[in-house]
Amino acid sequence: MSKALYQPQSGLLTVQYAPDEQTVLIENPPRFTWIPAQLEHDQYILQYSTSSQFTPEDTITVQPIPYNLYTPDHVFTAGTYYWRYALLQRGEGQPTEWSHIRSFTVQEGLPETPLPSRGHRYTDISMKHPRLWLQAEELPEFRRTVREQPSKYGWDVFLERSVKPWVDRELIPEPLPYPNNKRVANLWRQMYIDCQEALYAVRHLSVAGVILEDADLIARAKSWLLHITSWNPEGTTSRDYNDEASFRIAGAVAWGYDWLYQELTEEEREEVRNNLLTRTRQVAFHVIERSKIHHVPFDSHAVRSLSSVIVPSCMALLGEAVVAEEWLDYTLEYYACLYSPWGGADGGWAEGPMYWTTGMAFVTEAMNLLNKYTGINFYRRPFFQHTGDFPLYCFSPDTLRASFGDQSTLGDPVSLKTGFNIRQFAGITNNGHHQWYYEQTRAIDTDSEMKFYNYGWWDFRFDEMMYMHDYPAVQAKAPTDIEPVKWFRDIGWVAFHAHMDRPKDHIMLLTKSSPYGSISHSHGDQNGFLLHAYGEPLAIESGYYVAFGSTMHMNWRKQTRSTNNVLIDRQGQYAGTNKVLNMSASGTVEAVETHKGYTYSRCNATAAYQEQVPYLERYVRELYFYEGAYIVVVDQIDLSQPGRVDWLFHTLYEMELDGQSFKVHGQKADMDGRFVYSSSGDLSLSQHDEFTEVDTAEIEGLNRHWHLTATTQSARSHRIATLLVPLRKDEPKYVSYFMDDQGHGVHIYFTEDGVTHKVEIPKPY
Repeated sequence: MSKALYQPQSGLLTVQYAPDEQTVLIENPPRFTWIPAQLEHDQYILQYSTSSQFTPEDTITVQPIPYNLYTPDHVFTAGTYYWRYALLQRGEGQPTEWSHIRSFTVQEGLPETPLPSRGHRYTDISMKHPRLWLQAEELPEFRRTVREQPSKYGWDVFLERSVKPWVDRELIPEPLPYPNNKRVANLWRQMYIDCQEALYAVRHLSVAGVILEDADLIARAKSWLLHITSWNPEGTTSRDYNDEASFRIAGAVAWGYDWLYQELTEEEREEVRNNLLTRTRQVAFHVIERSKIHHVPFDSHAVRSLSSVIVPSCMALLGEAVVAEEWLDYTLEYYACLYSPWGGADGGWAEGPMYWTTGMAFVTEAMNLLNKYTGINFYRRPFFQHTGDFPLYCFSPDTLRASFGDQSTLGDPVSLKTGFNIRQFAGITNNGHHQWYYEQTRAIDTDSEMKFYNYGWWDFRFDEMMYMHDYPAVQAKAPTDIEPVKWFRDIGWVAFHAHMDRPKDHIMLLTKSSPYGSISHSHGDQNGFLLHAYGEPLAIESGYYVAFGSTMHMNWRKQTRSTNNVLIDRQGQYAGTNKVLNMSASGTVEAVETHKGYTYSRCNATAAYQEQVPYLERYVRELYFYEGAYIVVVDQIDLSQPGRVDWLFHTLYEMELDGQSFKVHGQKADMDGRFVYSSSGDLSLSQHDEFTEVDTAEIEGLNRHWHLTATTQSARSHRIATLLVPLRKDEPKYVSYFMDDQGHGVHIYFTEDGVTHKVEIPKPY
């Protein structure tokens, strides 16, 4: 009997072998994944069976499978199953040695989310154009409706503000190279904004011209399309030169080719088609062959390019290029099996809410296009059913600087595009809380449309028109009945809320200790926390998102010293450029609890410091949120050698320091902070307003932030308890406390409005 197929060891950055005995399935059928047996030209055979002996009558065999992932096309009956795979011999269709056998159990009642097999995915689709958004058979009814009711679907606003500006606008020149071909942040951004404008011109003129049967609009759309088609696809707008620019131009060419198909001569079609194929091939090569997101899924731009490029381009090219079907199949299989690499069944997004916004903006558009054209509906998957809750709890509409990760909107109100995204999920799930969120952001964010993070990425009138046509109206419901503490287990984020429905009364406390560590757009902030209360950011995400890779980004924002966290002998968590170490610098949420009068979390960030503080044995932070009124932070730090701890706190305003207390005086609210217990004695408090090791040119004209450092004495073990009391400007709050020593630890009693709570702190060793 031959030995089992050699199976490479899975790592932190690779897909895992699944499912197995430890896997709790969240949907039916299961998703099969394994590590590639070789990195080039794989083909596999897969078997799954109700028999561990794989008897023929109980076994289903699938071959060939081109990549290391597979989603069955049918639902499994409840029960226990076994599976194995093998590498196929090229040209022979025969398996090499089989892998180890793994088992899994399918429970009753799971969401049913099969994926049609490759042979049946496109059998019922039409080869007519357009295919992107409105289908050819929908055009007459839509045309009739907007002619009779110009305001229907926001059509009149779309025409006025998203179509007419491009009629007389001069054609945008092909972007010039960077000086010496070295990327410059502001030129990179201007380049992709120019390309976004080209997308607006082609897409909006084409859609409007065809719907209205307006020869002048169609002619202008053609001129824009043929103009950008003349740009060198291997030049400044290629994937490898500026991927953001390439995504936009590929999208523009796809929409133009699809909607203007009947208006192009055969020679023009060939010219546009070849350009689109070249641009799509660049992206597909990077995604599938170079980045290999089916093996190592944590490439943010590569994953997003499936939605922004592969889906619209391949839909437009189906039936005209064999590779279009191959690339689209890869994308559908990735969506069905591995999406999202940044979250799971709870709907979290480890990169943070702004990258959730970007990711969801493109993936929902892609999934809407796919659903309408192919009938494949990925929204049934658990991630999409729940992901609208992520911004609701972790990026609440009235908050500022109160969420983790890279954020281009840092310091601005919650992005209106985030609201548009969450409305999409309201339409999918009929969730009134999500509709409420959208209406709140629409009321709050009224003047950001022309900022680069909106104008350079999406057009709200086009979004509005598509949504109003495709989805029903949902009744808004204020979040009066939400969970007081929400744990996103998939990403290790915990959100505490009181009175989210009333912004003037709202208190939000957010913490994280994530298995994703500091990879991609995440930071070295495991066990960090943020506090927003009564309309005021109090404990903040400090700094600015100048540009990815800037000194502000790499030396401040990603580093632990920019967060409300601790340093140990001045060292923080690993947040450099080694992806394996980024993922290893992780944290764990050990407990989230709801009790009478308070909510609680316990997070462990020991692993996050191991690279830089190898003598750290344990770092656990507990948060107590009492009566929706005040917070107690308890830190437990154990070392194998004596060391000092810096307890860090960041805010917008210079603080008032007095002994063991610090006070924040904001514009709408204040906060009293006090170190009520430190096992090594009183802490030494200081503050400054510098962004350490940041190029001053990057922050010229930007407001400074204030950074508190409270330093302990040197000791092998530290216990620190900190009281944080957010205060209304016009309504003082009094929290008293006293301690007693129980020998095995310290008990601290906190009293506010006659209600007393006890916190137990174990003695240091």
